[in-house]
Amino acid sequence: MSTRAFKMFVVASVVAVVSACSSPVKLDESSNVPVEDRSGQNTGANANGVARVDTTQQGLDPLNDPKGVLAQRSVYFDFDSYAVKDQYRPIVENHARFLNNNRNRKVVIEGNTDDVGSSEYNLALGQRRSEAVRRMMLLLGVRDDQVEAISFGKEKLKSTGTDEASRAENRRADIAYR
Repeated sequence: MSTRAFKMFVVASVVAVVSACSSPVKLDESSNVPVEDRSGQNTGANANGVARVDTTQQGLDPLNDPKGVLAQRSVYFDFDSYAVKDQYRPIVENHARFLNNNRNRKVVIEGNTDDVGSSEYNLALGQRRSEAVRRMMLLLGVRDDQVEAISFGKEKLKSTGTDEASRAENRRADIAYR
C-alpha cells in the first residue's frame, strides 16, 4: 500500500471513529435565546468564523494576548455529552492552526465534568471530552506528539455552585499549553 493511500485510510478511519463516537444531543427548542446579528461586521475571521492566527507579531506571544483568538481555551459540553458543539469548533480550529504553525508547542486537553454522578463515571466522561477535542485537532493536522488528553472528572471544578449555570461551567475541556 502506498504512503498516500495509507494516510488516506488513516484519515478515513479517524473520521469514522469520531462520527461513530458522537452522542446525539436533543435540542431544547422551547428556550428563547437572544442572538446578536454580526453578519455585517468585520471580525477578522474567514467565512467559517475562524480567525487567522499571526505568530509573527513583533515579539508578541499570541498565547499571552488576552484579546487574541487563543485566549479562549475552554470547550463546553452539554450534560452527559462529549460531542463538540459547532459554536466551539472555531476555538479548536484556532488552537490547531497555532500548533500546526508552531510544531515545538504542546498542549494537554483536560476533560472536566460537573459534580453529578460517580467519580468513576465522571473520569470516563471527562476523558471522552478531552479525546473528542484531541481527535478534532488531529484531524486538523496537529501531530500526535503535540497533544495529550487527560481527565480530571469532577475533581477540578471551575464553579462550586450547585445551580445549573454553575454545573454547565464545569462541563468542559480546557486547552492547556505546556
